[in-house]
Amino acid sequence: MLRIVRGLAERIGPLVARAVARSWRIEVVGRESWTRVAATERPYVLLCWHDALLPVMWHHRHRGICAVVSEARDGQYLAAFATSLGYGLIRGSSTRGGRRALLGAIHALRQGVPVGITPDGPQGPRRILKRGALAAAARTGAMVLPVHAEARPSWRAGSWDRFLVPPPLARVRVAYGAPFEVGRGSAAEQVAVSKAIRELDDAARLAAWPDGAATPTG
Repeated sequence: MLRIVRGLAERIGPLVARAVARSWRIEVVGRESWTRVAATERPYVLLCWHDALLPVMWHHRHRGICAVVSEARDGQYLAAFATSLGYGLIRGSSTRGGRRALLGAIHALRQGVPVGITPDGPQGPRRILKRGALAAAARTGAMVLPVHAEARPSWRAGSWDRFLVPPPLARVRVAYGAPFEVGRGSAAEQVAVSKAIRELDDAARLAAWPDGAATPTG
């Protein structure tokens, strides 16, 4: 019976999520960062905190991105939603199947396919960028584009990441930080990690509804 319930959830959940997401009013901050990365035609890593995953995945649907998704049970629902939005899947995380996920991300980037990563997932700590989260970018020379999202009104889950769920008709703001490259070597990577944290935090502050800073998008 439990298997049947889980199967139904994996099938129905994406349908409900897509129906709600279609009603969101989305605005974009820092669009020039996105266009700058897209114009280079280089592979890139789309980096966002785990709590902002739902609106970020919706906004970047059907763009040929591969998402790194946990092999845990929670990841099954996320994988079903991602697949319904046109994402490719790279299974694994820092806690399970990590090497396989890293190799999968490296392979995708070398094929020119962008990769989406949540560097604090799948179990936290919340908004702490884990060591190795940018390893695929460092090994392939891919650009890293940090992105964040907020919503008004919004609901936060009681999970470790306080997962963001914008309700129907919510105003959603997607904010991009400046793209950057990850240097090779431990010292350079540590600098890049620190910079990534600052960029994501900057994106979060930009998303806090500044006046006149957003551009509506369809």
